[in-house]
Amino acid sequence: MRRVLKEMKPFWLSIVLISVFTIFHVIAELGMPSLMSNIIDVGIVNSDGGYVLAQGGVMLALAVFGLLSTAATGYFSAKMSAGVGRNLRSALFAKVESFSLADVDRFGTASLIIRTTNDVTQLQNFVVMFFRIVLMSPFMMIGSVFMALSNSQRLSGIILAAMVFLIVLVTLIARTVMPLTQAMQQKLDALNRVLREKLNGLRVIRAFNTEEHERLRFDGANRDLSATSLKMQRIMTLLMPGMMFLLNATTILILWFGSGWVSAGELMVGDLVAVLQYVMHIMMSLMMMSMVVVMLPRALTSANRVGEVLEHENSILDPQAPSFGGQKDGTVEFQDVSFSYGDSDDAVLDHISFTARPGETTAIIGSTGSGKTTLLNLIPRFYETSEGRVLVDGVDVREYRQEDLRKKIGYVPQKSVLFSGTIADNIRFGREDADGEQLRKAAEISQSFSFIEEKAEGFESHIAQGGSNVSGGQKQRLSIARAVAKRPEIYLFDDSFSALDLKTDADLRRALAQETGGATVILVAQRVSTIMHAQQILVLDEGRIAGKGTHQELLESCGVYREIVFSQLSENEITKGGK
Repeated sequence: MRRVLKEMKPFWLSIVLISVFTIFHVIAELGMPSLMSNIIDVGIVNSDGGYVLAQGGVMLALAVFGLLSTAATGYFSAKMSAGVGRNLRSALFAKVESFSLADVDRFGTASLIIRTTNDVTQLQNFVVMFFRIVLMSPFMMIGSVFMALSNSQRLSGIILAAMVFLIVLVTLIARTVMPLTQAMQQKLDALNRVLREKLNGLRVIRAFNTEEHERLRFDGANRDLSATSLKMQRIMTLLMPGMMFLLNATTILILWFGSGWVSAGELMVGDLVAVLQYVMHIMMSLMMMSMVVVMLPRALTSANRVGEVLEHENSILDPQAPSFGGQKDGTVEFQDVSFSYGDSDDAVLDHISFTARPGETTAIIGSTGSGKTTLLNLIPRFYETSEGRVLVDGVDVREYRQEDLRKKIGYVPQKSVLFSGTIADNIRFGREDADGEQLRKAAEISQSFSFIEEKAEGFESHIAQGGSNVSGGQKQRLSIARAVAKRPEIYLFDDSFSALDLKTDADLRRALAQETGGATVILVAQRVSTIMHAQQILVLDEGRIAGKGTHQELLESCGVYREIVFSQLSENEITKGGK
């Protein structure tokens, strides 16, 4: 909540102007009933047409003044709320960008999207309502109470009783609605999560004919949200009829008692009319405030959810006195590294130690779930080690600024990710200033130039969101081209050749070997043929290093590696060394 209020500080001038114009509007509204009372009690009673016209002219001027003040208040309120929404979205985006993968996992992707869109919109709407209504209503109510009592103290009991009943009604409804709004936001997160999973997994859902299952799953989340929303709306529907009943009842009581006092000559007709107008202002002010009070629980829930993200302390932070590296040749060293996800007691990696040197390829192989991808993610500090140290150029990665560390690394993830734009845009993601020749070279090394050349627009060909208009193998090759264009000191390939045929795999590895001759290459793969020529192979088994060495050394010394090799290659291929 503090961070939400902080985003309003740049708009202090707008807040001052809104306050000034609100006061002008209240003055204009409060002056109208008194002028009307004078017209009735003086002008009409005395048949003084000039007085009526003069007072009517003043009323018209006040009406125009009030109109301009209201328009100005609306303009500055809308401008400020739009600015607050913009700043909050920018702050949320920047904060989420700084999150580690563990931080993203903590909140969930679906929830972060809802907080950046729906919750910010709720706050934006509330800011508009607050400065257009809530800021005005207290002034209007207090001024109307004072003016009504100055016209007739006899009617004060009715007015004050009506105010008390209305305040009690609004308070009870607000207390009931608060927990429901919190539940609604959580159920909206759940609905968004189901929808996102359905859209991302659409091919799998159709392939397994589980559309009906997913429809029922979505229907369950949708009905759950609808039930909570309906319950809240039912409670809120009591508010307006209750307020209107109270308003009408107050008006009837004032007319009932006031008309008697008018007949007895104890109250002027104009004063009665003025009191009725002021009571209308009082009740309408309370009604407006009550509508905002109903919105308040949801706005507070949204503010807390946005604040949770903005005030979350990142699990991975840059050091106060960062290092800029030692020998700067790309050496990567793991020193007795262990890692567990979150609060889990099960170690994904258990006492891993090895050194990956420049000019060499270090390959990592192992069964599914053995920790290969996790090991790779520790190098660019996507996750923090639980024990031990990861060194890059002789310096602990925790002593680098994250930006400086990642400048050294060209990363190709297990799941290839392309962004909407052109092929050139995606390759330049690794190096913004890459010229045409550098793009071509990166494409040739990654074996993607052939299919790029076939496209009518070449490097300017459009890539759809998520790379949905290219094949899996083409996505992998473009992801590799992106890393190659960066020309980093360290290359991390996370099973990045799995979608390639054996010939393309071999051609790509051969071209990469020439390009990355002086760099450190760490390669995760499932295929033995991809890694058997590496200078160093690590065999992971249940988070531990089961073997370390070259292909021939591991065949002789590591049973786990032999099992993997014999499950993929024939004896003839093994004998020939996979050539």
